[in-house]
Amino acid sequence: MRLLLLLVLPLLLLAGCTAAPDDPAPPRPRWRPAPGLDWQWQLSGRLDPGVDVPVYDIDGFEHPEGTVTDLHRRGRKVICYLSTGAWEDFRPDADAFPEAVLGKGNGWEGERWLDIRRTDVLEPLMAERIDMCGDKGFDAVEPDNMDGYANDTGFPLTAADQLRYNRLIARLVHDRGMAVGLKNDLDQIPELVGEFDFAVNEQCAQYGECERLTPFVAAGKAVFHVEYELPVDRFCPESRRLGLSSMLKKYELGVWRESCQGGQGGQGGQGYAPAPAPAPVSGGTPVR
Repeated sequence: MRLLLLLVLPLLLLAGCTAAPDDPAPPRPRWRPAPGLDWQWQLSGRLDPGVDVPVYDIDGFEHPEGTVTDLHRRGRKVICYLSTGAWEDFRPDADAFPEAVLGKGNGWEGERWLDIRRTDVLEPLMAERIDMCGDKGFDAVEPDNMDGYANDTGFPLTAADQLRYNRLIARLVHDRGMAVGLKNDLDQIPELVGEFDFAVNEQCAQYGECERLTPFVAAGKAVFHVEYELPVDRFCPESRRLGLSSMLKKYELGVWRESCQGGQGGQGGQGYAPAPAPAPVSGGTPVR
């Protein structure tokens, strides 16, 4: 018996060492943008990758993985712009959305509100879009049209419907290791600030609403903010006081920007250095 144990024991030890698979690598920590980060938001025109800012927000469909890789090489974090609350007739997956979930137009050509109550239909479609962002290497997602309940969508959407849907989108993004931003939807910030990693806002200064974004800053989370109609001296002092990442843009959201953090001007802003063959942006993308 003792001889048998001596013969078998090494085999058992060897099996114990080899049978268990290697522990999987820990997931990459999710990016958590802090208040005050300067940024560039470009959704139209030929992408200029040389604006000297740490964060870029670009269209997820229009740009290939190589564009994201190039921006990473330049030291940028990159946000994937997607519409998650409205259908767009110019997207490659437009035919996958049944007519039953398409509501009224949302004011942009070729776009209609979605019936966000129909998560049985929308969850797999949005998961595919978010997978696309992850596969291209984006660090975060900016889901747009996240406040349908406050608009005339053609559906009887409630605040509870919106909270449920916005939380679903946040979970889908987080499950894929990316950060997610809450776009506008100021009324639901108290309920959602804990589930989103940053905010994106348009024109809070023009409408006297920027104070409502302070829960994100208080939680150590960035608020990426743009104005279109106010000169910078009308909103930058207050934006700095509140800790917002603010800039002036034109409605077409091209290259031009004037930042409260100091970056100004047209092509390239500060530190412009053109990259080889940056990816063009389709002219079909509407102005946001």
